[in-house]
Amino acid sequence: MTYEVLPWTATYETHATSRSERTKHQGPYRAAVPPRISDANLELPGELATKVGEASAELARFDELMGGEIAHVSAILLRSESAASSRIENLTASARAIAEAEIGTSRRKHAAEVVANTRTMIAALDLAGDISSPSILAMHHALMNETDPINAGRWRTEQVWIGGGNLGPHLAVFVPPHHDRVAGAIDDLVSFIERDDLPVLAHAALAHAQFETIHPFTDGNGRTGRALVQAMLRHGQLTRNVTVPVSAGLLSDTRAYFDALTAYRLGDLIPIVSQFAQAAFKAVANGRVLVDELRQIRQRWQARIKARRDSAVWRLADLLLRKPVVNARVAAEELDLDVGNVHRYIKPLLDARILAESLDVKRNQVWRAAEVLAALDAFAVRAGRRTPPS
Repeated sequence: MTYEVLPWTATYETHATSRSERTKHQGPYRAAVPPRISDANLELPGELATKVGEASAELARFDELMGGEIAHVSAILLRSESAASSRIENLTASARAIAEAEIGTSRRKHAAEVVANTRTMIAALDLAGDISSPSILAMHHALMNETDPINAGRWRTEQVWIGGGNLGPHLAVFVPPHHDRVAGAIDDLVSFIERDDLPVLAHAALAHAQFETIHPFTDGNGRTGRALVQAMLRHGQLTRNVTVPVSAGLLSDTRAYFDALTAYRLGDLIPIVSQFAQAAFKAVANGRVLVDELRQIRQRWQARIKARRDSAVWRLADLLLRKPVVNARVAAEELDLDVGNVHRYIKPLLDARILAESLDVKRNQVWRAAEVLAALDAFAVRAGRRTPPS
């Protein structure tokens, strides 16, 4: 990566900061010029190639095993990946808050942003067959449309920077390319994504690093970039059934992840590929624990529910594995029931202590499956554990 020197025009009001601070943010600044990578000659060292191969096999095996339980497992893993990706950006929310936001009964900002990130992941998977500039814009639009409709789904039209304060880019940790370079850099990235001569996992890791280096949006780059990874895993058919929570694997050592992005910008490709391979192993291990816990929860419910085998109570119990918080409207829509009849199916689950009742912000009835929520929170705790220093 090279750099170019560009003029800087301050946009802040002089009375809003001290003269000494203004002095630090005057004059030209340096912005990155990412290398063109569409035709780059890339070869992984032998040991890393082996690691990537083993991690890819784990991803494919996990995806195949989960394929038979796709109804609820796919939804839970998708939500878990969205929450983990958001946590990397310090957007944290409990499983209950996220589930309440999904059905519109929570006003918590971070929970709403996790739900928006889930929409981004869904858009990414839907568009996996044709990863292009318009599809990347569509992913970003799904993420930001509610919180920033003006910039949602649009390349940035201003200089951005990472770290160093809000006054200017002069003290930044990293200054992405000038906005005039964004569209061309994305076109080059899309050409790189279209290649078929690289291992899928390594291909996705490098494309992600290049995307984060371009930093094409004013906000939401990290979450959109990790959604792009899921699209590439699906496009390369490494995953076919479920969203493997790779971001949850990255969460275990976010410093190493960000350091790997920095190393990529300095020309060292090995750390980011290694980080993604390691994240894949951790994601599969954590995902298996979550799925096993959900299986055990459902088995325990089987003995506690008192209802006829043809009753909608059982379908409601299955629904709770992917939507652990419901109200009458959501239950009726999901199970094709009359809203007025929902309570008769809720009651057996309340009696069995599978559901607990609460009220939303409008004082309407909401029911939650505490055991499922606890399993999701436990997944998040495991994902957030930091790797001890070597």
